[in-house]
This record gives sequence, C-alpha cells and structure tokens, in this order.
Amino acid sequence: MHGLFVGLMTLDCIYQAQRPPQANEKLVADAAMMAAGGPATNAAVAFTALGGNATVMAAVGQHPVTTLLREDMTQVGVTIQDLTPQRQAPPPISSIVVSKDSGERAVISRNAVGQQVEYQAVDLTDTDILLVDGHQMMLSQQMAKVAQASGIPLVVDAGSWKPGFAQTLALATVVIASANFKPPDGQQALTYLQSLGIPHIAITHGERPIILSDRGQVSELSVPATTVVDTLGAGDIFHGAFCHAWDGDFSTALTKASRVASISCQYFGTRRWMADYD
Repeated sequence: MHGLFVGLMTLDCIYQAQRPPQANEKLVADAAMMAAGGPATNAAVAFTALGGNATVMAAVGQHPVTTLLREDMTQVGVTIQDLTPQRQAPPPISSIVVSKDSGERAVISRNAVGQQVEYQAVDLTDTDILLVDGHQMMLSQQMAKVAQASGIPLVVDAGSWKPGFAQTLALATVVIASANFKPPDGQQALTYLQSLGIPHIAITHGERPIILSDRGQVSELSVPATTVVDTLGAGDIFHGAFCHAWDGDFSTALTKASRVASISCQYFGTRRWMADYD
C-alpha cells in the first residue's frame, strides 16, 4: 500500500523536562531527541512503521540542516519528494518541551509560511491514499481535484483552520479535525464540515471520545485509556495509522488508529513507540 503525504516537514528539537522554562530561566532536560517532524511527515512515518510504503511531499531544499532531515527519512524508510529542491534557506525548525509529569507539550515553531508552492505535475498512478495537512494549500487544492478524478481516497488533516481550506475540504473522502479546528464565522465544526458534503468526518478531543459522522450518521467512539508520557505527534500518528487501516470501513479504521496513537503516548518523542509496537 502506497500513501502520499503532502504538507509540512520540520526539524524537531524535542526536550523532556519537568516543565517549560519561564522567562529568563534555564532548565536542564531529562531527555532530548532530534527528528524530522510536521503533520504530514509524522503521519508518513507512522504509515511506514505499520507496513506501508510512504512518500512525503514537502518543501525541503539544500540548506545544510536538511541533511539531517534526509538521513532521518532514510532511516525510517520514507521517501522525500522535494517541492523546493533549489531552496537555500533553512527548513522550519520546532522546539518542543514535553512536561515529564503530564506529557503535555509546549511548542514554538515556524510553519510553511514563505515556502508555499504552486501545483506541480504529480503522477498518482501508484498512490492508494493521499493525505494533505493544509500547509501547502495551493498544491493541496490541485491535488485534491486530481485525487477525486482518479478515485483516490483523500484524507485531510484539519488540525486548525487555514485560509483556502474550504476548496480542499469539499473534495475530501475523510476529514479528521481536531478540537482546535475553528471554521470561519464561528460555525460549529461538525455542522460546517457536514455542510460541505464530506462522507466521513471525525473530530478528535484528545483522550475524550471521537465524534464521528459516517455518511450523516453521528456517533461517538471511545479512545483507549493509556499511561501518558508524551502527547507530541499523537494526532499525526493517528492520521498515518488511519490511512494505513483505511479500507472503506470508517469506524474500524478510526478504532485501529486510536489504538496506535494511544500506544505512542506511552513513549517520549515521536519514534520510540515503533520499536515496541506489535
């Protein structure tokens, strides 16, 4: 199964500490790691870890730091399709502090602002599923049209509202929105998404039940209880696992994805869960 994941790739510098630092304060971390991150990238890594074949399409470029991103993707078996191969500027970098007691994270980052690309001709012949995270909006809009015309399932990671999202959302097979997704004009998220005619909608709320609309039928799906060490990337991992599990059965794919995401929360960072996952 081949998945194409379109959106953001960052360099994540992740620290585990008792809490985030205050102003003018220095803290010593209990643990640290560095890895490629971003919604589409983390989803692609999870998809590959579960046995899929993933390509992540993102703006990377030729800055020296991007060597770390490329080597990391090679180690986890994800192919990069670089949208900006001649770019010399550094990639987006995220600094994350994970609180040791609660597993909550504080993030400061730079997204794909300034790295937007227009449509590039892409062959989707061997693509079984397409995920977009909205960080390359113009490209996502065009690829959504191609996917619809080709009968390829389109999954949209709607972590937050982004200008221009409506055109992509309206072509989606599945939209997975977070509690932070706030449509324009103060509309309720589920009502807004249903108005676009999206067949399958899920709204996640962390450890609380998932609200889902399966062809208009609204219900709730419980999330497995887990011991939380780190919630960083859990939503992205959920999306990658969902894409791997998707076979048209919405509730079953969500159930499998929530199990994988819950397991990932038991480990520090976005990768350590993969070594022990069975």
